[in-house]
Amino acid sequence: MPRTSRLTAAATAVAALSVLATACTGQSGSAASDDPNKEVTLNFWHGWSAPSEAKAIEENIARFEKAHPNIKVKVTGNMTDDKINQALRAGGDKAPDVVSSFTTDSVGKFCNSGAFADLNPFLRKSGIDKAKVFPKTLLEYTQFNGNQCTLPLLNDAYGLVYNKDAFKAAGITEPPKTWSQFAEVAQKLTKPNGDSYDQLGIMPTYHGYETTPVRLAAQWSPKYFDADGKSNLAKDPAFANMLTAQKDLVAKLGGYEKLEKFRSTFGDEWSAEHPFHKGQVAMQIDGEWRAAMAKEAGVAFEIGTAPLPVPDDQAGDYGKGYLSGTIMGIASGSKKQNASWELVKYMTTDTGAVVAFANAIHNVPSTLAALESPDLQVTPEFKTFIDIARHPKSNTTPAQADGGTYQLTFQDLAYAVEKGDVADVPAGLAKTGLQIDTDIAKAK
Repeated sequence: MPRTSRLTAAATAVAALSVLATACTGQSGSAASDDPNKEVTLNFWHGWSAPSEAKAIEENIARFEKAHPNIKVKVTGNMTDDKINQALRAGGDKAPDVVSSFTTDSVGKFCNSGAFADLNPFLRKSGIDKAKVFPKTLLEYTQFNGNQCTLPLLNDAYGLVYNKDAFKAAGITEPPKTWSQFAEVAQKLTKPNGDSYDQLGIMPTYHGYETTPVRLAAQWSPKYFDADGKSNLAKDPAFANMLTAQKDLVAKLGGYEKLEKFRSTFGDEWSAEHPFHKGQVAMQIDGEWRAAMAKEAGVAFEIGTAPLPVPDDQAGDYGKGYLSGTIMGIASGSKKQNASWELVKYMTTDTGAVVAFANAIHNVPSTLAALESPDLQVTPEFKTFIDIARHPKSNTTPAQADGGTYQLTFQDLAYAVEKGDVADVPAGLAKTGLQIDTDIAKAK
């Protein structure tokens, strides 16, 4: 599971990649000439840091090495995109050959800069039809302009995690399916206490951990760019509707200042002190890992999961959600690309490997076969996120040449709207769209 905000990581990665774009060396995978059957040691860098996650990686690598006795893998964990990009720029024997990153938002930069090799030639050489292996949405966020410079390595689906005991106490019999029902349920679950709360239905502000603008916007099925590649923020009503709906919910639950003051009392997102674990909030927008983490934290209440609600006029699309995940690629400067491909191919396309890794770290599998595997450990809480991952209307943020910069620009507008600093939402979206177009043009 990701241990840091993807957008925050994207901001760091974008800055580093802007330098890497002019510094990296190496060509696409079609130029690889090394013999994958010779004795070789690969440097594999990844971002996982928790002991259980690091152990799961080591176990996956051990299975790979058993199947490929000539290939040894030196694993380095807890690596940020910034550290990875510094190593790629420096090159040499100590630089990573294979990289796994949480930052799907930077795929456009990874591909556009040439930091990672195009994997299409490797896929063709291996006879792998990627459209038959990976869900469509995952392929969308792992390539840019036809350059498949990364592949999906597990998947994150976002939905609603809720306190069933709190629902029962409030007389709520089922999770909300539409936004109007969501607002009503959130108010019923909220117990104000002066300028604070004994219980909050949900923390609706964009700083509330996984409650980011792009994850909420996904429920409106937005189109970020038009057919010409220009920002669509001002043209697609989805964005204005989402921003308005969120701001209205903030007002109904006590207002921005009161909510942010309460949020300042929250514990770390990845610890037992999480506000959902402690009963401070009754509902949480989160990924598939939250229910398992809450159980591990020893919560005293029964946990429920459901898709996030959809706009009232899209009730028929209930079940969809925002998808992202971990990505895996081969450094374009690596002299061991064919051997590196064997590792990438195993970890991203081998059903047994994908299922074992998903089971170990409570993430959604990233291949169609793994999603259907009888070996996948599926609790009732986890099944919700499997279904979100399968839903035909689930969506993601598209890759762009400026990586995640356009998302950060939209996020800044959303912060200003919820605080009340931007009253004219259409005008704000138009101005933001122009800035996005300018940034992308500079990145190309």
